Amino acid sequence: MATHNNYQAPWWLPGGHLQTIYPYLALRTTPPNYQRERIETPDGDFVDFDWVDPTRDAPTVVLFHGLEGCSRSHYARVLMRAVAATGWRGVVAHFRGCSGEPNRLQRAYHSGDAGEIDWMLRLVASRTGNTVFAVGVSLGGNALLKWLARERDDASSVIAAATAISAPLDLMVAGHRLGSGFNRVYGLHFLRSLKPKALEKLARYPDARRKHRVRTAYTLRTFDDAFTAPVHGYRDVVDYWTRASSISELGNITVPTLIVHARNDPFLPGRHLPNAAPNNKKIEFEFTEHGGHVGFVSGAFPGNLSWLPQRVLGFLGEHLPPDRPAKAGNNAQTEQP
Repeated sequence: MATHNNYQAPWWLPGGHLQTIYPYLALRTTPPNYQRERIETPDGDFVDFDWVDPTRDAPTVVLFHGLEGCSRSHYARVLMRAVAATGWRGVVAHFRGCSGEPNRLQRAYHSGDAGEIDWMLRLVASRTGNTVFAVGVSLGGNALLKWLARERDDASSVIAAATAISAPLDLMVAGHRLGSGFNRVYGLHFLRSLKPKALEKLARYPDARRKHRVRTAYTLRTFDDAFTAPVHGYRDVVDYWTRASSISELGNITVPTLIVHARNDPFLPGRHLPNAAPNNKKIEFEFTEHGGHVGFVSGAFPGNLSWLPQRVLGFLGEHLPPDRPAKAGNNAQTEQP
């Protein structure tokens, strides 16, 4: 395991909770100039891709967002702005129902959605003769890691490198934490949008018993047991959280992969993660002491979010083909709130 300690949390923003909540509320930078494209899925549904510089002949960074995230999430804005500043092109691949419009089918998205990652990445790769990179944040990070492990023999033909940020590698631990103590605030925040979406689907695909269970769900565990698990082919929440977790499959990854995780992440503290990487030289762990969940604020008050995109694009740039010299990390502009 490689541990880099170059991230330093600002003295004025102590603790994992503040480092998680503050950037979400206070550091919403101006989004890049997105160009939206509606994509028909292989099963007759649709998703929306938000592109940055879609016609540019340059390395492409595909971002998979977190639970109930989108292209306007604070981390998506700063990463895609840094991608553009580096001279690359980027795309935020929205999971179903996350781009502002309900998707057609009953299914939505989930933490182990490797199949969805697969066709999205292959579609992007088929459209360019240039290098493709993948970045997954939180839920999107876990799903990306699941895909990397599942496609161990073929992943390198699709992407050159990947990064997972604040991924809930052990969904059982993360799910329990989000249902207890102060962490219930995060669970309730997610449920505020998850439940209406699920109820809208159940109005189109009636199921009175499931509708009642969704309406009365008060934790992510009860919601996932009532909706996410059965709709996506899992027996129950235990089966879902067990089989969708990526932690036991990291050893199968064959593409250079950076995993960034703060030890004080309130969703999944570092003590619950392995103390050493599996016997797999393709994985680089970046454990920071601070940073919260997808936080990583830097600088004097009010702070900025420059550290994470610089670290991510710097790593990806190291894996460009020799004929495409790396510029990432040096040209990425510092984001200010």
